[in-house]
Amino acid sequence: QVQLVESGGGLVQAGNSLRLSCAVSGRTFSVYALGWFRQAPGKERELVAAISWFGSTYYADSVKGRFTISRDKANDTTALQMFSLKPEDTATYYCAARKGLTLPQPKEYNYWGQGTQVTVSS
Repeated sequence: QVQLVESGGGLVQAGNSLRLSCAVSGRTFSVYALGWFRQAPGKERELVAAISWFGSTYYADSVKGRFTISRDKANDTTALQMFSLKPEDTATYYCAARKGLTLPQPKEYNYWGQGTQVTVSS
Protein backbone atom coordinates (compact mmCIF):
# COMPACT_ATOMS: atom_id res chain seq x y z
CA GLN A 1 0.00 0.00 0.00
CA VAL A 2 1.32 3.39 -0.98
CA GLN A 3 2.09 5.66 1.95
CA LEU A 4 3.10 9.29 1.96
CA VAL A 5 4.39 10.85 5.15
CA GLU A 6 4.93 14.58 5.46
CA SER A 7 7.20 16.32 7.91
CA GLY A 8 8.60 19.76 8.57
CA GLY A 9 5.55 21.81 9.42
CA GLY A 10 5.49 24.27 12.28
CA LEU A 11 4.99 27.82 13.46
CA VAL A 12 7.05 30.55 11.83
CA GLN A 13 6.96 34.31 11.64
CA ALA A 14 6.06 36.05 8.44
CA GLY A 15 9.03 36.52 6.16
CA ASN A 16 10.77 33.40 7.35
CA SER A 17 11.28 30.08 5.58
CA LEU A 18 10.20 26.52 6.11
CA ARG A 19 10.94 23.26 4.35
CA LEU A 20 8.42 20.47 4.08
CA SER A 21 9.41 16.93 3.20
CA CYS A 22 7.42 13.92 2.08
CA ALA A 23 8.56 10.32 1.95
CA VAL A 24 6.85 7.85 -0.38
CA SER A 25 6.83 4.14 0.36
CA GLY A 26 5.05 0.99 -0.70
CA ARG A 27 4.52 2.01 -4.30
CA THR A 28 4.10 -0.61 -6.98
CA PHE A 29 4.43 1.74 -9.95
CA SER A 30 7.69 2.95 -11.42
CA VAL A 31 6.95 6.52 -12.43
CA TYR A 32 4.79 9.07 -10.72
CA ALA A 33 4.11 12.74 -10.23
CA LEU A 34 4.13 14.47 -6.87
CA GLY A 35 2.21 17.43 -5.66
CA TRP A 36 1.79 19.63 -2.62
CA PHE A 37 -1.68 20.80 -1.71
CA ARG A 38 -2.87 22.96 1.13
CA GLN A 39 -6.15 23.58 2.84
CA ALA A 40 -6.90 26.45 5.15
CA PRO A 41 -9.90 26.43 7.51
CA GLY A 42 -13.07 27.18 5.62
CA LYS A 43 -11.36 27.01 2.25
CA GLU A 44 -11.08 24.42 -0.47
CA ARG A 45 -7.98 22.39 -0.90
CA GLU A 46 -5.70 23.88 -3.53
CA LEU A 47 -2.72 22.64 -5.48
CA VAL A 48 0.33 24.65 -4.52
CA ALA A 49 3.10 22.99 -6.48
CA ALA A 50 3.71 19.84 -8.48
CA ILE A 51 6.56 18.05 -10.17
CA SER A 52 6.43 15.43 -12.87
CA TRP A 53 8.63 12.39 -13.23
CA PHE A 54 10.89 14.27 -15.63
CA GLY A 55 11.02 17.40 -13.52
CA SER A 56 8.39 19.65 -15.06
CA THR A 57 6.94 21.86 -12.41
CA TYR A 58 3.77 23.76 -11.68
CA TYR A 59 3.24 26.52 -9.13
CA ALA A 60 0.11 28.30 -8.07
CA ASP A 61 0.28 32.03 -8.76
CA SER A 62 0.10 32.75 -5.06
CA VAL A 63 3.42 31.00 -4.39
CA LYS A 64 5.41 31.60 -7.57
CA GLY A 65 8.82 32.95 -6.78
CA ARG A 66 8.52 31.99 -3.11
CA PHE A 67 8.10 28.20 -3.10
CA THR A 68 10.27 25.58 -4.76
CA ILE A 69 9.34 21.95 -5.24
CA SER A 70 11.94 19.25 -5.71
CA ARG A 71 12.17 15.50 -5.72
CA ASP A 72 14.79 12.87 -5.01
CA LYS A 73 14.01 9.81 -7.08
CA ALA A 74 16.66 7.70 -5.42
CA ASN A 75 15.11 8.19 -2.02
CA ASP A 76 11.47 8.53 -3.07
CA THR A 77 11.06 11.90 -1.46
CA THR A 78 9.81 15.33 -2.36
CA ALA A 79 10.38 18.64 -0.67
CA LEU A 80 8.66 22.00 -0.69
CA GLN A 81 10.96 24.84 0.21
CA MET A 82 8.95 27.86 1.26
CA PHE A 83 10.49 31.33 1.45
CA SER A 84 9.04 34.69 2.41
CA LEU A 85 6.12 33.08 4.16
CA LYS A 86 2.96 35.09 4.64
CA PRO A 87 0.11 34.68 7.12
CA GLU A 88 -2.10 33.62 4.20
CA ASP A 89 0.15 30.61 3.69
CA THR A 90 -1.20 29.20 6.94
CA ALA A 91 -2.81 25.85 6.17
CA THR A 92 -2.49 22.12 6.43
CA TYR A 93 -0.13 20.98 3.70
CA TYR A 94 -0.59 17.63 2.02
CA CYS A 95 1.72 15.62 -0.16
CA ALA A 96 0.07 13.68 -2.98
CA ALA A 97 1.10 11.30 -5.73
CA ARG A 98 -0.25 9.93 -8.97
CA LYS A 99 1.16 7.23 -11.21
CA GLY A 100 2.35 8.49 -14.58
CA LEU A 101 4.91 10.57 -16.45
CA THR A 102 3.14 13.90 -16.76
CA LEU A 103 1.63 16.43 -14.40
CA PRO A 104 -1.88 15.31 -13.52
CA GLN A 105 -4.90 17.49 -12.98
CA PRO A 106 -5.39 18.33 -9.28
CA LYS A 107 -8.38 16.00 -9.00
CA GLU A 108 -6.40 13.09 -10.41
CA TYR A 109 -4.05 12.66 -7.48
CA ASN A 110 -5.04 9.47 -5.71
CA TYR A 111 -2.46 8.92 -2.98
CA TRP A 112 -2.33 11.29 -0.05
CA GLY A 113 -0.38 11.94 3.08
CA GLN A 114 -1.92 12.80 6.40
CA GLY A 115 -0.90 16.45 6.26
CA THR A 116 1.36 18.74 8.21
CA GLN A 117 0.35 22.05 9.72
CA VAL A 118 2.05 25.28 8.74
CA THR A 119 1.21 28.38 10.72
CA VAL A 120 2.63 31.77 9.79
CA SER A 121 2.28 34.51 12.37
CA SER A 122 2.23 38.17 11.44
